[in-house]
Amino acid sequence: MLRIYFQENSNAIVIKLEGRVAGPWAAELGRLWEEKAPAVAQKKLSLDLRETTFADATGIQVLRAIYSQTRAAILTGTPWTEYLAEEVARKNSQPADTES
Repeated sequence: MLRIYFQENSNAIVIKLEGRVAGPWAAELGRLWEEKAPAVAQKKLSLDLRETTFADATGIQVLRAIYSQTRAAILTGTPWTEYLAEEVARKNSQPADTES
C-alpha cells in the first residue's frame, strides 16, 4: 500500500509518500504526478520519503522522473531512505540489481 499526500502552499509543494512505491502504486504516483506537474512549474518541490518502506524498479523510475523534471529536495530519515534518495538522484543510471 502507498499513501500519497500533496501538501501545497503559495510557493511550495511537498509530495509525502508513506508505504511501498511499487507495482500499481508506483503507476498511480506517476499518473498523479502527470496531473500535478503543470501546477508545480513555478513552485519549489520536496519529495518526502521518510515514511517510504520499499521501492521497486518502477517506483525508482517514477521518482527519478519527478526528480529529473524538478530537482526536488528529497527528505529522508533512515539509511534506507537515504539510499533511495541517492538512487533517485543518480544521473543516467539504472536502479541497483537486487537479485543475487
